[in-house]
Amino acid sequence: MKRAPTTAARPAAILAIILASYFMILLDNSVIFTALPSLQAELLLSTGELSWIQDAYTLVFGGLLLLGARAGDLLGRRRVFVFGLVVFSLASLLIGLAPAGWFAIAGRAVQGVGAAIVAPASLSLLTASFPEGRERIRAVSLYGATAGIGASLGLVVGGALAHWISWRAGFFVNVPIGALMIALAPRFLPETGRARGRFDVPGALTATLGVGALVFGIIHTAEAGWNEPVTTMAVSAGAVLLAVFVLIERKAAQPIMPLRLFASRRRTGAYVARFLYLGAMIGFFFFTTQYMQEVLGFNPLQAGIGFLPMTAVNFAVAMSIPPLVRRMPGSAALLAGILITLAGMFWLSRAGADSSYGTAVALPMILIGAGQGLAFAPLTSFGIAGAPAADAGAASGLVNTFHQVGTCLGLGIAVAAAATVPAGGPATGQLAAQVSAALTTGSVLLLLALAVSAALILPADLAARRIRETPATVSVPQAAHAR
Repeated sequence: MKRAPTTAARPAAILAIILASYFMILLDNSVIFTALPSLQAELLLSTGELSWIQDAYTLVFGGLLLLGARAGDLLGRRRVFVFGLVVFSLASLLIGLAPAGWFAIAGRAVQGVGAAIVAPASLSLLTASFPEGRERIRAVSLYGATAGIGASLGLVVGGALAHWISWRAGFFVNVPIGALMIALAPRFLPETGRARGRFDVPGALTATLGVGALVFGIIHTAEAGWNEPVTTMAVSAGAVLLAVFVLIERKAAQPIMPLRLFASRRRTGAYVARFLYLGAMIGFFFFTTQYMQEVLGFNPLQAGIGFLPMTAVNFAVAMSIPPLVRRMPGSAALLAGILITLAGMFWLSRAGADSSYGTAVALPMILIGAGQGLAFAPLTSFGIAGAPAADAGAASGLVNTFHQVGTCLGLGIAVAAAATVPAGGPATGQLAAQVSAALTTGSVLLLLALAVSAALILPADLAARRIRETPATVSVPQAAHAR
């Protein structure tokens, strides 16, 4: 039987290990963007092969997340966490040594396996180590800040290493970090124990294959469009497999994804809003990088540094979340964060071929960074809010699953939107128009995320706060409804 969350014996060390490991996998999710041109030149990759350097990682990561989360519940989260770090670190080393494109693509797929294990295990370890209250709010806020900062800082690191050393250095850097975390984790992280029960094999297979097929179909749209037969077949197969998965989970005695997690409006809203928010942000990273390098003429290092206004503001705002949440509802911070991100995204979408970095990119980035700093921590905390200890791994897995699938879908939608721009005219003007179309579409996704948060998370969060403040006057049915 699992132990209930207890106060961490060495909270600073536990939090540092969890955040450093999570930061490492998030860094690798974006470090590749600014290094892609030099990687393509050295390994002689076609455009399609180059896209799979990123897509192989995302496909496996998204497809195996629920499986990785359940493995932590059944086998012990620390044990699984360390195993995931070993897989991720070794894969990073092999990618750095890759002699050819196929080797790098295969290594990225193996990296995705490690990331699918580490990501949910890290969040469930955090939940198990810090009890609800001030300490968990602070820990989850830092975890949420890591999600935003890791993605944006990866562009800076990737650009700097590709410019000064080699694209390979972006993967080699994971090896010493991973080795250090592997050595420290058994010493400081608490082991949650193994849950009794059976592994939900039918659920695991249909979830993994369903998400994998859906992600593959979404990725394929960037190359072939939505009407291409392979795309249609993959998306249809993914949808059917996920429908079968839900039917299996309804009847499974020990499901890999307990459907009771969706009984909470806060959690459901957090999953959907995260899906939409990340769908918008991946288009921002992908297209803004291209805009700075191909329209403004930045080199990879300059493009990476160009994201610093967002990164710095993101970190500063994220650090203010714990005291802010104590004074106001977390849902209010979330809504403000999404709204500010939306304002920055729409502003950035107006950038043209003759725009300047300062007014067209840097200033909107400040708003986007502030919005991320406000939004990520509440999205994370609401995604695990009220989840029983036995479901902590599953709740953490869903947070990361919606994160990754949202990223895949968002990139496919952004690329499809960019493709609607008519060909012709100067290359820089063409690309600027494509960037504008993609970021305008991202703004629509953020508007939908705002609507979902206002409809599902805000009322449930306000009701829960009222219940906590007046426990003696609230009935059990009312408390259940406020979830």
